[in-house]
Amino acid sequence: SNYAWANRQMIAHFIRKAWKEVLGKKALPLAPLYDVAHNIIKKEKYNIEGREIELAVHRKGATRAFPPEHSEIPEKYRSVGQPVLIPGSMGTASYVLVGQKEGEEAFFSTCHGAGRMMSRHAAIRRFPGNEVVR
Repeated sequence: SNYAWANRQMIAHFIRKAWKEVLGKKALPLAPLYDVAHNIIKKEKYNIEGREIELAVHRKGATRAFPPEHSEIPEKYRSVGQPVLIPGSMGTASYVLVGQKEGEEAFFSTCHGAGRMMSRHAAIRRFPGNEVVR
């Protein structure tokens, strides 16, 4: 997961650089609003049968969504809960959600996207790249 975070930091760096080159002194500062990974294993503490236990939570096709006042949320979001971006497809809406306390039943995990009509491999077989380009 550190590779993904480092990659996003580099992308943000080059976007800021291009932003300044195009807009010059008019460029406003750009800062990420929030950065959270999906498809990751994180160490997290949970209350299981009355005991606090540290678990390795694996989220495949999911991301975490902590509720308001959770200690692992950055201070500026703590009063509302962890932001979760749910992108839609080209023809559907996208959503900005926040975690809720009931999410603890699922280790505060939630989906991170709209899903697919077919798997990547099925799409590659059905739509070969050279045919898509034509």
